[in-house]
Amino acid sequence: MVSLTIGLMLLTTLIGVFTTASAARGELERVSRQTENGRYAVELLSDDLRVAGYYGEVNVGALPLPAALPDPCSTDPAQWAGAMPLHVQGYDAGVPAPACLPASARPNTDIVVVRRARTCAAGSPACEPPTAGRPYLQASLCSTEMTSYVVGLMGAAAFPLTRKDCATLSALREYVVHVYFLGTETRAGRTIPLLKRLELTGPSLIEVSLVEGIEEINIEYGMDHDGNGQPDAYTADPTSYTYPGCTTCTPTNNWANVVTAQLYVLARATDPSPGHTDTKTYTLGRNAAGNAYTVGPMNDGYRRHVYPALVRIVNPAGRKEAP
Repeated sequence: MVSLTIGLMLLTTLIGVFTTASAARGELERVSRQTENGRYAVELLSDDLRVAGYYGEVNVGALPLPAALPDPCSTDPAQWAGAMPLHVQGYDAGVPAPACLPASARPNTDIVVVRRARTCAAGSPACEPPTAGRPYLQASLCSTEMTSYVVGLMGAAAFPLTRKDCATLSALREYVVHVYFLGTETRAGRTIPLLKRLELTGPSLIEVSLVEGIEEINIEYGMDHDGNGQPDAYTADPTSYTYPGCTTCTPTNNWANVVTAQLYVLARATDPSPGHTDTKTYTLGRNAAGNAYTVGPMNDGYRRHVYPALVRIVNPAGRKEAP
């Protein structure tokens, strides 16, 4: 009887240790996944914003600004060409949301559009060869050609522009439009927040799911007032931004003068933590009125964390700097 009692006590202790270790391992996996998702979302957005406004050899600084903010949903090559000077374009709290956003898009969350060309030439070791129906950009380096660049669909547009020798065809770079937004998916009875984007493929924009657990995003844009490539002020909504004495603070001018982006990404675990209640309030920078942008408390069982990042938008900022 004594041996049996001791054995039962040992077995009970071992079961308790195993249960505790299993719960701790599960919690560690949830936290690790949430951390990885938050950092990956920041990395994706930062990498794309950093090269926004890159168009290879095209002298974007010499292009006229569009008269009005362009439609990021457009599949018209003429509108792509007109939109090139606006390397980024955002919608604070998703207002007014672009018409092409899918039904899965979450309302009242930031949307940001990135325009650029691929940093590698089509057909180079790092890039796919030119593909019919895809959008491409070609720049002229020949001093006798009257057209400085061409944007269009492979198979529908001609790409005759040449290099400095005026004989060899210039490289093609795929024209990129990415529309980032937050969406949701329902899985096993749970609603999972997601970072998504629309990608221009040529005749349409396709929806792509990127990172799970991204619940909120707030972006503040660094505005260059004096043309030196450095931010002089930050705002969550360049479309309506102005400052005392500004006579050129139109929506198109403002977006053309964005040289940095301050990101705030709130990542949520995809599964709740047993026994946990999230009573925190999270601050994600400031809103368009200049007040703190806060969310929470959520009062649920999910763990969350805010991941900030400051991104310099290299190409438009560099073009403004004095040599």
